[in-house]
Amino acid sequence: MPTPPLRTDDLRRNRARRRPGIPGLLACWIPMTLLAAAASLTGATPRWVISANESKIDLSTGTRRVLMDAPPDTVSFLDFAVFPPSVIHVTNISNTVLGPPSNVAIRRDGRLALIADSIQLDPSSTNKFRPARRIHVIDLTTTPPRRVGEGEAGEQPSGLSITPDGRLALVANRAGGTVSVLKIDGFALRPLKEIPLAGPADEVSDVAITPDGRRAFVSIREKSHLRELRIEGESVTATDRKISTYGRPYRVLVTPDGTLALTAGEGSGSGGDTDALTVVDLTGQLPHSRDYVALGSAPESLELSPDGRWLIAVLMNGSHLPPSDPVRSEHGRIALLERVGRSFQLRHSLDVGRVPEGGVFAPDGRHVVVQCHAEQRLWILEVKGGRLHDTGLRIAVPGNPSGMRAGP
Repeated sequence: MPTPPLRTDDLRRNRARRRPGIPGLLACWIPMTLLAAAASLTGATPRWVISANESKIDLSTGTRRVLMDAPPDTVSFLDFAVFPPSVIHVTNISNTVLGPPSNVAIRRDGRLALIADSIQLDPSSTNKFRPARRIHVIDLTTTPPRRVGEGEAGEQPSGLSITPDGRLALVANRAGGTVSVLKIDGFALRPLKEIPLAGPADEVSDVAITPDGRRAFVSIREKSHLRELRIEGESVTATDRKISTYGRPYRVLVTPDGTLALTAGEGSGSGGDTDALTVVDLTGQLPHSRDYVALGSAPESLELSPDGRWLIAVLMNGSHLPPSDPVRSEHGRIALLERVGRSFQLRHSLDVGRVPEGGVFAPDGRHVVVQCHAEQRLWILEVKGGRLHDTGLRIAVPGNPSGMRAGP
């Protein structure tokens, strides 16, 4: 299919000002941002954080609203080669909040990104949408980054990851019960295989690849387990191994040293309960759950610092519930955990805006970027002294921020 035209929003950067009540912290409101990234002016290599922003589905009221006449979805590119980061917003790159906020992947060389396009609006269907299959291919070497093609995965592609050698992409197909294996050839995607793992209602949600590129782990949300895949060159196969998890696993990670897999998801209660991180030991022949760590209520996402020392958990904390719900909260929460041996320990937590979706460590390993869906803003935090600190920096995005990934 031909590539649709892209439009990059103009920039308006307001003067930084102190945020009342937080002396000494920078409070900068950035509604729209720079077309020419500051990094290009200094010659520095861009260090990307990518935020996919959906316009057609809104969760801010506590219920899912489908907006048939919404403006196009957008993607925001934050360059952390400088701080505060320079930001570019690009329109007409469709994406969705339906699925884990790991629907963005960046290749290790920082030249290519993939973004899952999981649904299409359909006024005739009960939900007003139906599963899509498209994966956008983004060229990160241009200014601004641009969509240069697309590939096809299974039904409702959701979480996705790229192998360390950059040759394959694995895509969890939430409505298909499968994982797609796509070959990356330049900026082209070629389907190699679709691996059935569960039924369509079981929600195959996310996939994480080990640093050596030999294994992957897939969250089967409604069956409360992870599945193991083996990777040999372009051959990807499922083993029989199923790994029990706390609750309904959603986001999946593997630590940089390859010794642990991590996953989290909320349980099946009415809300307001404390949920847990599942720590999976990968050091033996048979990967197995070895620890559960209490996090807080309704983990939506997880992310590791580049060195693997720190882990953040993005917690809905009741902020995604309707106003009439007795456990509704007016803020989400970010939990900070530290690696201790073969597990993690909770060190600190900090309140953020309502309905937080994705959260990542910036490539500098010091700053944390959090998507606050209801505010249409990104919060910038800092890890310092084993605690999370609010820098006061907010970046407005043209849509509801829904998926996120950081590059090298």
